[in-house]
Amino acid sequence: MNIFTEGSFYTGEYRNLFLENGMAEEAVRQKLDDTWNELFYGAPDVRIYHPMGDDKGYIVDTGNTDVRTEGMSYGMMMAVQMDKQEEFDRLWKFAKVYMQHTEGRYKDYFAWHCKLDGTRLSPGPAPDGEEFFAMALFFASKRWGDRTEPFNYSEQAKIILRACVHKGEDGEGDPMWDPATKLIKFVPETPFSDPSYHLPHFYELFALQADEQDRAFWKEAAARSRAYLQKACHPETGLSPEYANYDGTPAEPQPHGDFRHFFSDAYRVAANIGLDYEWFRCDPWQAGQSNRIQAFFRDIEVADYRRYTIDGQPFEEPSLHPVGLLATLAMASLAADGPDAGHYVKLFWNTPLRTGGRRYYDNCLYFFSMLALSGNYRIYI
Repeated sequence: MNIFTEGSFYTGEYRNLFLENGMAEEAVRQKLDDTWNELFYGAPDVRIYHPMGDDKGYIVDTGNTDVRTEGMSYGMMMAVQMDKQEEFDRLWKFAKVYMQHTEGRYKDYFAWHCKLDGTRLSPGPAPDGEEFFAMALFFASKRWGDRTEPFNYSEQAKIILRACVHKGEDGEGDPMWDPATKLIKFVPETPFSDPSYHLPHFYELFALQADEQDRAFWKEAAARSRAYLQKACHPETGLSPEYANYDGTPAEPQPHGDFRHFFSDAYRVAANIGLDYEWFRCDPWQAGQSNRIQAFFRDIEVADYRRYTIDGQPFEEPSLHPVGLLATLAMASLAADGPDAGHYVKLFWNTPLRTGGRRYYDNCLYFFSMLALSGNYRIYI
């Protein structure tokens, strides 16, 4: 049972749900270290990190054989949480050199994916990368201190957030947050959002560290995102669509696919809500929401996870990332206070990392869940 009444931001204390569910402290630390070592330096069918030359490195999307801002920023967050500055700096150097635009409509944004040698495959950005880059950089500044460019971490974070809010005010480009609703967009040019991009716990911290003129914006963005998630998550199943309009309703099918349903992107919503509750514990709805989504999947075997309509109707199409979905359901236990919370923590503990071609997304979510459930996904401010 969750006996904490205030979030970690206020108390400096972090729950270790593995200990709460009977795992030994030494075993938890060893499993976390082993997971890091497997993902960054393990066997070829497990690892996702690769050094490049003397000062760079990248996280590979093994299902698509490319490098994405999602994975690069995730890798940086993993590294700063684990106090691994060399890997952090290598990832950041790759992103700076090959992915961040230095001019034009996307200046200070990052090309969302490129080849393993850094050649850009598409110039457009994906906002989930920018928000993770910025948060990881602020944490790095507090853990290790700012150095010379590009390792003046806090200033680099501010540059990114400045562009996210103010891009387009000079007539060129588009901001990543909709100015009217203060909700994050799917991409800067679209009039809809992606519920899994909403990280109110990050925005609360941006409100303390971004440019002074933008701090009120980020505080309001946190509140707006929490309210938005209540609209985007189904009131009975807890499932959310991959893309949703600013009113929370599923977005219309796009030229590149139909994203009205609960599938890969949407898995992250449960994890994000869990971490927001752990850090700030300011939205009681998050406990009930976490109970609902855990209850929906309680009697479904991991191997049988599928695509679902948000009201819970299954498609024949199986989940591409069942281990990733399990990891986020376990991370929801940070907020859940229902009968299934412990079940998911134990099931996750007994589930190994995924191997093979599709492992990248699953194992990124797996590592974040390992950090969070062990009390090691921490705030550095």
